[in-house]
Amino acid sequence: MPDQSVPQARAPEPAVRESAPGSERGVSRRALLGTAGATGLVLGAGGGAVGYAAAPAQATALTSVGSTRAMFHGKHQPGITEGLQARGHLVAFDLVAGAGRREAAALLRRWSTTAERLMAGEAAPHHDTDVARDAGPSSLTVTFGFGRSFFDRTGLRAQRPAALDPLPDFSSDHLDKTRSDGDLWVQIGANDALVAFHALRAIQREAGSAARVRWQMNGFNRTPGATAHPMTARNLMGQIDGTRNPRPADADFDRRIFVPASGEPAWMANGSYAVVRRIRMLLDDWEKLSRSAQEQVIGRRKADGAPLSGGDETTEMDLEKTDAKGEYVVPVNAHARITRPDRNGGAAMLRRPFSYHDGIDADGTPDAGLLFVCWQADPLRGFVPVQRKLDRGDALSRYIRHEASGLFAVPGGAAKGEYVGQRLLEG
Repeated sequence: MPDQSVPQARAPEPAVRESAPGSERGVSRRALLGTAGATGLVLGAGGGAVGYAAAPAQATALTSVGSTRAMFHGKHQPGITEGLQARGHLVAFDLVAGAGRREAAALLRRWSTTAERLMAGEAAPHHDTDVARDAGPSSLTVTFGFGRSFFDRTGLRAQRPAALDPLPDFSSDHLDKTRSDGDLWVQIGANDALVAFHALRAIQREAGSAARVRWQMNGFNRTPGATAHPMTARNLMGQIDGTRNPRPADADFDRRIFVPASGEPAWMANGSYAVVRRIRMLLDDWEKLSRSAQEQVIGRRKADGAPLSGGDETTEMDLEKTDAKGEYVVPVNAHARITRPDRNGGAAMLRRPFSYHDGIDADGTPDAGLLFVCWQADPLRGFVPVQRKLDRGDALSRYIRHEASGLFAVPGGAAKGEYVGQRLLEG
């Protein structure tokens, strides 16, 4: 879990929108939040009817979390540079036997149409379930990627990027193959759980007879607005997690995170590569440590994320600082020391994870941890060198276990009138 931070979300946009042509409703299915009900019965303290709320002349705009909207069309796909979302679903699909390039193209066309509508706060194009009827867009993002096996299934091996070569084995791997990899990958995020689930259900239904779910994982983060001011998220170990994330304002951000427009293969221009890891936290062992011992493992103060060498969360870590005994203040095996880009040949990745909790095992052990998602222009220069170094002596490795893994090529954003992956599937 490299030590990096999260960029800010995009500025909110109004959520009240006209429905697309042919929609069943004249306003967004989510545009009613914050309006009085047309026939809402008002009950007094004793339970008797005391009056009726009048219907408003027109729906009023959503406010707060529900009103924020991410855009589907653009240079890059959504769900990469936006801030952390409160709820997330990661799901991988495999094409069914006999489905090939033509079926995949039709599927991506359907999925793109669905994602565009849902992200705008509109109803799903087919058989909307009304699960999110009363909510705004809630920063919903839907992101699509291709696994290595997708190119075999569709006869597009010549277009498979070298960056999709299998990840090497790592010492912390205890991988469940049934929850790893996949032909197609979809990342769904929103700041409302019902909005996120609604999108997941719509995407699954639109898969139709072309693809079947291989695996699916659910995650969460702190809800925006839950703290007095914006701050870096905490993980389930209670640590501030994400202090040194690359930021879009950085001069080299695009070079590190996105494939250049002139890159190879051409269909990946402005795209990125996502490494997905289900990292189980061994919380029973971690919570036996004193706060001081936990801070030594991470290399930062638990209270505010500041480096043990002093300052605040954003202060540059002084790796040479020693204590009265001449020992490094930030231990040589501290997680934050090992993951620093300047200690890994400049390797950098944009982390955008979700925490997860999938219940409690029979022995009382929580099945909880991190759905680690990181973005980079090339995983062989981003994720792999950092993880190899962590393998060689990260103090945190005793308290985590990698249980699932996937690597996906995520093409650039779709232009208006296009679907995601069109340049690959119709090129």
